[in-house]
Amino acid sequence: MEYVILAVAILFVAVVGGVLFLRPGRRKAPPRVPPTPPPGGVSGPPAPGGTTVTDEDVIAPPAPVPLDTVAPPEIEKPPPSAGRLIRLRARLARSQNAFGKSLLVLLSRDVLDDDAWDEIEDTLLAADMGVAPARQIVDDLRTKVQVLGSRTPAEVRGLLKDELVTQIGADWDRALSTEPHGNRPAVILVVGVNGTGKTTTCGKLGRALVGDGRTVLLGAADTFRAAAADQLVTWGSRVGAEVVRGPEGADPASVAFEAVKQGIDNKVDTVIVDTAGRLHTKTGLMDELGKVKRVVEKQTEVDEVLLVLDATTGQNGLQQARVFAEVVNVTGIVLTKLDGTAKGGIVVAVQRELGVPVKLVGLGEGPDDLAPFEPESFVDAILGD
Repeated sequence: MEYVILAVAILFVAVVGGVLFLRPGRRKAPPRVPPTPPPGGVSGPPAPGGTTVTDEDVIAPPAPVPLDTVAPPEIEKPPPSAGRLIRLRARLARSQNAFGKSLLVLLSRDVLDDDAWDEIEDTLLAADMGVAPARQIVDDLRTKVQVLGSRTPAEVRGLLKDELVTQIGADWDRALSTEPHGNRPAVILVVGVNGTGKTTTCGKLGRALVGDGRTVLLGAADTFRAAAADQLVTWGSRVGAEVVRGPEGADPASVAFEAVKQGIDNKVDTVIVDTAGRLHTKTGLMDELGKVKRVVEKQTEVDEVLLVLDATTGQNGLQQARVFAEVVNVTGIVLTKLDGTAKGGIVVAVQRELGVPVKLVGLGEGPDDLAPFEPESFVDAILGD
């Protein structure tokens, strides 16, 4: 009996202890955060326990930091275009001088027989002069040398210079039409195949015109290449020229139209429209180029259509030139990378092919390396001093 009572007592203690052990205890309430006083150092309401929160107890938020303002790019003042070819003469001479010296050496021989004249013609052909101009130069020089008889180095140089200047065409009108017509700007359309440097030419030409005191607007109608529009924006921002661009893939004609319209509204002097590079063999793209010109002409006439050719392609660029001339009325040639080739005769060949003058030449990658073409300065650089 005593064992039973003891067992019941042990069981009761175990049950009561288990219940007490499993019962959840009271959680401590989280501390109350005193309210933040309003600005101006006004004390908040009393905290629990009668304590008043003052502005010494609150850390003030840091003062707002003003946003950094982006300074507008500094507007550059480009040099005028006049005299640029003379300033770049040394660069031109480095590439063309071998051609000129070869001719001078050949013409200075004591005896000029048929073999010597054939060498002179071959030298002209190697410079991409073209067959007809090369033969014309040889025939004219041959006649003058026979009449002159003995020749001093100065006379030889003078004969050759006169003949080259004649073939290049000193009487061509090479001036660019950049003057506005009343309340309408002059419009220049820049065309050519891929990779010839059209967009860079547009930027450099705009820069040169600003240096001549013109106000310029650039139209980014090369909508197939987003980088082309970005390039023009960079060129324009440097000299303070406006740029009109559209979304990538937009209709090039609509961008060109808007650029001319904005040029009229803003009364700028000259609008330069950059077009997409296109292969001369692609009929659809060439038709689109004609459309760009027609759409622009609904507002005003196109004063210049400049065909950009890479001088390093030589005679290969002539077929491109023919096709472009059939689609749009090309008024002038821009020869880029002329400092990178010894084939300066391309000046004569392309003018003879198209019947339009070379008006601008590119002689480097610098922003001011686009120069108006001057025949006498060009020939002087070829022949050297």
